[in-house]
This record gives sequence, C-alpha cells and structure tokens, in this order.
Amino acid sequence: MTARFDAIGLVVSDMAASVAFYRRLGFAFPEGAEHQPHAEAELPGGLRLMFDTEETVRSFLPEWQPPSDGGRTSLALRCDGPAEVDALYEELVGTGCHGELKPWDAFWGQRYAVVLDPDGNGVDLFAPLAAAGE
Repeated sequence: MTARFDAIGLVVSDMAASVAFYRRLGFAFPEGAEHQPHAEAELPGGLRLMFDTEETVRSFLPEWQPPSDGGRTSLALRCDGPAEVDALYEELVGTGCHGELKPWDAFWGQRYAVVLDPDGNGVDLFAPLAAAGE
C-alpha cells in the first residue's frame, strides 16, 4: 500500500469569497460551490483544491480555532511571463485583494509577487525572467 498526494485542503471563513477569489485565478469550482460547506476544484494532473468552512471543521473537531499568528501556507501560480505577473497582481489588488508583495525581479530569476486570499493565505504569482541574451 502506497499513499499518494491527492489534494490540498484549506479551511475558509467565507466560502463564497474564497470560491470567487480562486475562480478569478482560473480554478474551476462548480456552480453552487460558493453555497456549500465543502467545495473542490480539480487541478491539472488529477489533484484537487478543497475548501471546508470553519463550521464544517468544527463539526468533527469542535475545539478547532483558526491560526492567529499569520499565514503559514501559500499556493504558487506560474504565470506565462513577467507581464502576466504584473497584470494579474494589479487585477487582484484592483478588486480589493490585499497585495502582500508588489511584483519585483527576484534575485532567484523570477518576476515574483504575493497577494493574500480572503483568509490571509499567500498566493505567489511568478514567472521566469528571460536569461541574458534571450
């Protein structure tokens, strides 16, 4: 028997806000997911992104509390190029999302930015920078 990586699960405070945020990023949550206590979007390669409301988690773990010391989770989204990092960051911030780190040319060779989802989880936006001479 071998365990396989199958899904990423996030606990969300507001299902509708989280589904709307991730739909803007291209995640295909089914219609009506924003009204459910559990929602899933299939990812490339058969993985899933799963959301459960705080109430759902408390239904089987009554003592559960959201972390109070900041986010420890981030999802990284590869963009088609540096210009897409900038455009997507501006689009998300323009719709009211918190921009944690404005786009910049990181020393590790990427155009890189961070926005926060409705629960404060980091969403990294990145694209490789063109190598010298390209």
